[in-house]
Amino acid sequence: MPKATVCNLEAHVRALVSFSPRDETHPESLDRTAAWIRRELQEAGGKVEDQAFEAKGAVYRNVLAHSGPATRERIVVGAHYDAAGPYPGADDNASGVAGLIELARLLGEVPPQIHVELVAFTLEEPPSFTTPAMGSAIHAASLKERGIPIRAMIALEMIGYFTDVPGSQEYPLSILKLFYPTRGNFIGVVGKLGQGALVRRIRNAMRRASPLPVHSISAPRWLPGVDFSDHRSYWAAGYDAVMITDTAFYRNPNYHAADDTQETLDYERMAMVVKGVYSAVMAEGGRIRPTRPPRQP
Repeated sequence: MPKATVCNLEAHVRALVSFSPRDETHPESLDRTAAWIRRELQEAGGKVEDQAFEAKGAVYRNVLAHSGPATRERIVVGAHYDAAGPYPGADDNASGVAGLIELARLLGEVPPQIHVELVAFTLEEPPSFTTPAMGSAIHAASLKERGIPIRAMIALEMIGYFTDVPGSQEYPLSILKLFYPTRGNFIGVVGKLGQGALVRRIRNAMRRASPLPVHSISAPRWLPGVDFSDHRSYWAAGYDAVMITDTAFYRNPNYHAADDTQETLDYERMAMVVKGVYSAVMAEGGRIRPTRPPRQP
């Protein structure tokens, strides 16, 4: 199995942070970020295209890279490259985009058995969050309109902050501390009720790939944090989707703040996350099942 490279991940995060501010009020900065991502994905071997759209009087763009055979059914892996306000956004979400670019390199070395579409989204952060202007909402709607079947969608949402300090991990409900670790030293796989089989497959594939602890939950959407990323857009379009996350503000004290810098991330454990996601993509791609259209939400 090809390996994720720590130095690549750190270099990607540092480059992305250098484009700050990356919020929707700076579309020119987002364009520069998108152009850099496009070049990196091309160098990784992907077939790259832009998905431009107009919102709030400006033009924004998702960046798409295609790997593997040209099957109609596909796996989608995405991460948003915009950041909240003027902040660096190293964990949120330069870490996810760095992982996406490194995943593209791994897929270029050993291709999947199914079409994998990697997407760098724009406009995930407020005030666009939950609106039709989200880049992921634009992308999910375009797939649904064309009747493209999706085997699974994986959203990479903050994958770089880890700590071994006791009591460093919080949860939306205190009772969850009885079932999950109280140290923020693991990566999470999050899905909604009814998607337990997919969540478990992704979790198990990631566990096989590295010694990094991987925990999962399939929970109702009303639980705060369960739908706090781009996977929600694919749920709305009727697709199965999960989020890979370090749990964001339940662990990282720098969430949406000036202290969310590249120096605070753990690139060794980030590399294990990417290796795990690659393992999950390859495992899902090797599964055989009948092609079906997306369910109605």
